[in-house]
Amino acid sequence: MTTDQATDLLYYGLILILPLSALAARRIPVGQATRMALIWIAIFGVGYLLVAQRDRLSGLWNSRDAGPGSARIAIAEDGHFWADVRINGITRRMLIDSGATTTALSTATARAAGLDSNESSFPRMIQTANGAVTADHTTIARLTIGSIEMHDVGAVTSPAFGNQDVIGMNVLDRLSSWRVERGTLYLDGQP
Repeated sequence: MTTDQATDLLYYGLILILPLSALAARRIPVGQATRMALIWIAIFGVGYLLVAQRDRLSGLWNSRDAGPGSARIAIAEDGHFWADVRINGITRRMLIDSGATTTALSTATARAAGLDSNESSFPRMIQTANGAVTADHTTIARLTIGSIEMHDVGAVTSPAFGNQDVIGMNVLDRLSSWRVERGTLYLDGQP
């Protein structure tokens, strides 16, 4: 038995002392006290199992389906979250990257979506995982992920991105919440 297991056993023993001492103080007959003690042990046991196995059991009461203004995205085999995103009516498979400051689009995606990559007179230097690149600013009129719809979303576009399209923190920050639980990314739009 490890020290942690011994500590847990001691802790659970102390938890049982409260109901057992209450039974002893009432001077209940041994048979009735034993039955009540077993009932309390069963109650604590079920409570412990529910808490200990809450991750496995949560699927019973939490729906995996996206409701209005939400999206559920399962983790891909490569360990990333990929979403089918509609940008001004065209659909692209995009990486959701909480490490990216802004949404980044390939030149091909920006062109297909009819975005004006010359919106700003001056390109800006941005830092990417592959180093500094020059990118043009553009605005996405309508961006949809699942049933979440956003308007006037800022993005950058550059030939340096290749064919990669990324949803960044500027989109995630507009959500009421987002979180990852057991390999699923939960996106919840504005209520």
